[in-house]
Amino acid sequence: MFLNLNHYKLDVYQSARQLRIECYKILSVIPDSERFNLTDQIRRASTSVVLNITEGCSRRSEIERKRYFEIARGSVIELDSCFDIVIDCNYIKKEELVKIENLIKTTFILLSGMLKKG
Repeated sequence: MFLNLNHYKLDVYQSARQLRIECYKILSVIPDSERFNLTDQIRRASTSVVLNITEGCSRRSEIERKRYFEIARGSVIELDSCFDIVIDCNYIKKEELVKIENLIKTTFILLSGMLKKG
């Protein structure tokens, strides 16, 4: 933000940021009983995606860059599983998660593309 670095312009970074924002919006509908479990996990995973993309973009070594992108992609997969749980527990209907679903898919695809670059 303050440094005005190139990764801010990347589609993968923008998608990850939007995914994080949408995840935070959904947290209010998850019961308080999940506060220290599912809610915190969604918060951490969605933040991890953004931060690992940022960290990866700052690395000069291709191996290190890809390592951070792989971690970010793992966090996207983790979010996908978290929302499986959210649906299974009937906290939110799948139909209400279309925006998150699209952002998870988009971010996953973009990160997969970053990992294929060589």
